[in-house]
Amino acid sequence: MMIVLKKVTTRKEMKDFVVFPFSLYKNNEYWVPPIIKDEINNFDPTKNPVFENAEAHFFLAIKEDQIVGRVVAIINWFEVTQQHVKKIRFGWFDVVDDIEVSKVLLNKVKEIGLTHNLEYIEGPVGFNNLDKTGVLTEGFDHIGTMITWYNHPYYKEHLEQLGFVKEKEYLENKFKFKNVNAAYFDRISTILKKRFKLQALDFKKTKDILPYIEEMFDVFDKSYSKLSTFVPISDAQITYFKKKYISFINPEYIKFVIDEHKKLVAFAIVMPSFSKALQKANGKLFPTGIFHLLKAKKNSKEVTLYLIGVHPDYQNKGIHAIIFDQYKKTFTPLGIENCYRTPELEDNEAIKKIWKNFEPVTHKKRRTYKLDINATIL
Repeated sequence: MMIVLKKVTTRKEMKDFVVFPFSLYKNNEYWVPPIIKDEINNFDPTKNPVFENAEAHFFLAIKEDQIVGRVVAIINWFEVTQQHVKKIRFGWFDVVDDIEVSKVLLNKVKEIGLTHNLEYIEGPVGFNNLDKTGVLTEGFDHIGTMITWYNHPYYKEHLEQLGFVKEKEYLENKFKFKNVNAAYFDRISTILKKRFKLQALDFKKTKDILPYIEEMFDVFDKSYSKLSTFVPISDAQITYFKKKYISFINPEYIKFVIDEHKKLVAFAIVMPSFSKALQKANGKLFPTGIFHLLKAKKNSKEVTLYLIGVHPDYQNKGIHAIIFDQYKKTFTPLGIENCYRTPELEDNEAIKKIWKNFEPVTHKKRRTYKLDINATIL
């Protein structure tokens, strides 16, 4: 049967785009669904400021009147025009186990890239570094997170059979919170704070965090700018992030380090694990989904280490020890048991050094794939 490609142009079609994975992963105990309304809003150019510097084309693949695949073709124009990285991204890639569906969708991405004289395709990735990234290649029997994509094992096979090659490898690691040595980090933290005249900031109210958010993203930009995947975050995107996420993160899970002039030099954002709560919510906040999320926010014994950044002037000085000391003191009374890290580039040696003392275990791997724009999708 013929595969029909349909460009998403209406709100109803966008909802179809967003809910397609709900059927694809029905009864899968490891897939974590998004909140449908939030996902639709995320793709709305009038609501998400990422579209100030990017364009996106949404497509559904239809066969026998059934949706069998989806993809977003993304051009981040800052990346293309300012960083001179001539690539078209693809993301939110989901398909049934039919390689012809993958071929039709990815050929469309290629076609759009060719019309803009771009040089290669890479994905799955989102709009920028705050988005999800990578096809899961190992760890299919581990529950996903709200900030990663889950996929069936055949995704990797489809991409490789179609001629895509590995571009970047990401590792996801976990460790037991008990592996954080309280005495060691208390001692090192005390020494570092005295030596560099630093102060650790802890919070109990979200309103006290908000004045630091712009400065936090400045440190974020400087911390990650050398990574090949890096795209700067605009002021409008910072405001969007602040409004959408900060108020929902436990204030005591956000840690800052400032210097003697009150300038931010390091930060970390950790979130309770919302994975099981999101599974129970099944895409909807109401009537009961919000209660599952609030319960997880208050009671989860597992946490996800979302972001950590240290200003380049303070890198390789062990400043992260101050942050870990803060978390040890915050999380111990809460009974936190397991810590999960977001995907990190396999060749990021600096991040490996940060976590080496915690006996981390790699439980998942994922990667992005690349194809020359002029290559034939087999």
